[in-house]
Amino acid sequence: MTKRTNYIDWDTYFLAMVKLIAMRSKDPSTQVGAVIVNDLFQVVSTGYNGFPRGISDDEFPWTREGDWTQTKYPYVVHAELNAILSSNTNVRDCTMYTSLFPCNECSKSIIQSGIKKIVYSCDKYSDTAEFQVSKKMLTTAGVQLELKPAVEVVLKFNK
Repeated sequence: MTKRTNYIDWDTYFLAMVKLIAMRSKDPSTQVGAVIVNDLFQVVSTGYNGFPRGISDDEFPWTREGDWTQTKYPYVVHAELNAILSSNTNVRDCTMYTSLFPCNECSKSIIQSGIKKIVYSCDKYSDTAEFQVSKKMLTTAGVQLELKPAVEVVLKFNK
């Protein structure tokens, strides 16, 4: 008997995991997940977009428009930063998998933490100045960027 040949590769495996992790987000408009993996293909941390610990997601806004202080934007921690902050180990030289190309603020943290590669499945904001700034910082810092097609994950749970 020979080994099975239709198994998934590491990138597909971790991007599928990113989709599952994003399902933890309570954001009604955008759910983002992130996984940080070391050189042994071991998960060292995960994160999704949501409010910081201790901040009630029932008492703060989820809206996207209006007075900035009454929107989600000043309060939500992005998936990438959550994964970096939640790690119990050094993430230097690790790879980050994420469902959305990181914003400029997350890119600063990615660079500072020493992450060497980002594999992402969506760059829907590629025409924005924020994306261009993020890409410029990441490439200048030597972070490898790889766009992979989105992974469809279908889960069925019996209740």
